[in-house]
Amino acid sequence: MGFATNLQGQTAHEALLGRQDAEIKLLETMRRCLTTKVKSDREYASTISSLSNQGKKVERDADLVGSLITQGWRDIMESIDQTAKHIKQQADSMESAVVEHIGTLYAERRRARKLYQEEQIWLNNQFQQLTDDVARKKTEYQKSLEMYKVARSKFEEHYVKSGRGGRKLDDVREKYQKACRKLHLTHNEYVLLLNAVAECEHDLRTYYLPSLLRRQQAIHQEFIVAWKRILQDTVKYSDFTTEKFLEIHARMRAAVDSIKPLEEYKDFITKHRTRPASPLRLTFDENLVDDTSGKLLPYKLTVDNLTIDWLRSRLNELENCLKTTQQNRLAMQLINENNSDPSKMTVLDYSREREELRLRCQEKKLQRQAEVIRGALNELGCEELPSGCDLSMEGSFAEPPPIQKVPSRIDSLTNSQKGNGDLMEEEWFHGVLPREEVVRLLVVEGDFLVRETMRNDESQIVLSVCWDGHKHFIVQTTPEGHFRFEGPTFPSIPELIMHQWKSGLPVTSRSGAILKTPIFRERWELNNDDVILLEKIGRGNFGDVYKARLKPCETEVAVKTCKVTLPDEQKRKFLQEGRILKQYDHPNIVKLIGICVQKQPIMIVMELVPGGSLLTYLRKNAAAISQIEQLRMCRDAAAGMSYLESKFCIHRDLAARNCLVGFDSTVKISDFGMSREEEEYIVSDGMKQIPIKWTAPEALNFGKYTSLCDVWSYGVLMWEIFSKGGNPYSGMSNSQAREKIDAGFRLPAPDGTLEEVYRLMLHCWEYEPEKRPHFDQIYTIVERLCQVYSQVKIV
Repeated sequence: MGFATNLQGQTAHEALLGRQDAEIKLLETMRRCLTTKVKSDREYASTISSLSNQGKKVERDADLVGSLITQGWRDIMESIDQTAKHIKQQADSMESAVVEHIGTLYAERRRARKLYQEEQIWLNNQFQQLTDDVARKKTEYQKSLEMYKVARSKFEEHYVKSGRGGRKLDDVREKYQKACRKLHLTHNEYVLLLNAVAECEHDLRTYYLPSLLRRQQAIHQEFIVAWKRILQDTVKYSDFTTEKFLEIHARMRAAVDSIKPLEEYKDFITKHRTRPASPLRLTFDENLVDDTSGKLLPYKLTVDNLTIDWLRSRLNELENCLKTTQQNRLAMQLINENNSDPSKMTVLDYSREREELRLRCQEKKLQRQAEVIRGALNELGCEELPSGCDLSMEGSFAEPPPIQKVPSRIDSLTNSQKGNGDLMEEEWFHGVLPREEVVRLLVVEGDFLVRETMRNDESQIVLSVCWDGHKHFIVQTTPEGHFRFEGPTFPSIPELIMHQWKSGLPVTSRSGAILKTPIFRERWELNNDDVILLEKIGRGNFGDVYKARLKPCETEVAVKTCKVTLPDEQKRKFLQEGRILKQYDHPNIVKLIGICVQKQPIMIVMELVPGGSLLTYLRKNAAAISQIEQLRMCRDAAAGMSYLESKFCIHRDLAARNCLVGFDSTVKISDFGMSREEEEYIVSDGMKQIPIKWTAPEALNFGKYTSLCDVWSYGVLMWEIFSKGGNPYSGMSNSQAREKIDAGFRLPAPDGTLEEVYRLMLHCWEYEPEKRPHFDQIYTIVERLCQVYSQVKIV
């Protein structure tokens, strides 16, 4: 049981200071009382000495010569005089051996308390300084983030207005690139600071604080030893050898002997025991990276063309600093080991130990930062350096681009491939398919394909291979216009790829990657040039929606486009809808025709549903929509959702706005951007884009999605249909609607709603998911209602 393990908390620290104050007060009392005792003993000795001198003056002693009584009296008086001298001697010894030592102990006790309090204050200041450093860096991060957002917004605005040319666009692009670089550097500094501060805080809490408390316990116990010695001397110089004094002395000795320095603070520690000091929770504020499109990740350094040179330079600086700090720390440690007696610590000793701790913290900070950078550089692992930001079509500028007209992507590709064969005709060439989609296609060791990307405003052809993970190799161009990796050169990229495939040689000696199986374009991958955009008919989360014509068959289609400035992560999410739709074939699910990824913009081509959005249709035709038509709309939606449920697809965004109206008012489920092909899906990326008023309580409260969550949304869709485009929970905010739903509130039935229909709505809105019907049951109920009310109408 000791100070270091039991007295780390703030309340224990305050109690220890209180204990020290009480002991100092006790020393004051002891010194005052013993000073009075010395004075009283001296006065008593003087009085009985005078008495004995007076008693020795016997009158008429000549007449008493030989008298035994007289001799006895004189002996008694002599004894009294000896007693006085002995008392005087005891008083002098008490003053020199006890009172003066108490004064010294009192001064040392006050000094020890002051040193302890100063060390505690210094330690608390260190913890506060660590917290303040992180807060300042976070503020700097937020400012950099705001500058980045403003610069990005201006760049996108000018890009749309002025296309790819113009001095104004170049100026805006340069400012955007600078803001992006500043954000990435600040992000890395924030990550490094958090790692460094965590190391320093750990040392302060687990090394310095316990060490300080161990020293304090040693000092306290040394004081008790000295204190006990003073009390022993007090007893010693209070012993006058009479029976009464012996009895008192025995009692005092027993009291003194009962003092055991090692157990002196046992009750005190038990009473004021606290848990060890909790570590400072210095965490990365993940809100800072929410608007960086996944480019910046919490706790992870960003290694890209904006930061790699800085990281390498920073690593060299850290390694040099670390070497110097280690040398200084070892020297200071040696000095402190030679002055390691806790009971004799001076201000200078504390200062040296504090300096050793500072060097130790600095060493740990530098080591940790160097490890983080070294690990990040080692994880790069592919020959294609990740991009830094989305300044260009797919990547970012490593340096400001030259002030000149930027060629289009397809022009750049064509210019770079003169004499290169028709790369676009090769089935293993996948155009501008995003890197994340490429990784999805390459699943077996040796699978490969070729794609195009943009780096520093230049088109680059990349060979992607599944090999020990995924490797990405940029096709190198020779001054003569030929193409190569590490081996021989070829006049065209198809010839280079065919040689690499047929030869069985590694693409690079470092990677060892061997080409085995080419991955051909899927039948869904259409040629961008075969899609002619006619007119804009809407806007989605990733770009505009157009009415278009498909060249080969002259069919009118609907086309969703993806903004060219979006990063690869967003393009991957955009293509997710196409991946899901291509598997489905149902009259109440919008049909996918194909995707276009050979060049920008990436597009999803779907059947054109002429009636447009169901929500818009309901509002425009509110007066003409009949009750049986509303039932058929609900039936169509239930049929489509029953089909999705059978395919284990969770839509997650079922609402009138995401349904389309075809011929004969047929409803088709659309907008699968949030869908997941799983029986159960747990959301881990926040609730920012979730439609609160359409979403089931378990999804909002726990992030857990199943098809029964879609059933809840279907109930709201029915309400929209029968309210002819009404706003659910009108007049309530999202948070208010959520609170009322949890409290049991449900939307009232729209005017004219059939009782059976509203009963089905309420069934869909059961709070417990397992109590809701499945879509096949819903379809059966709605189909029966359609048949019943169709016959009623006919009659």
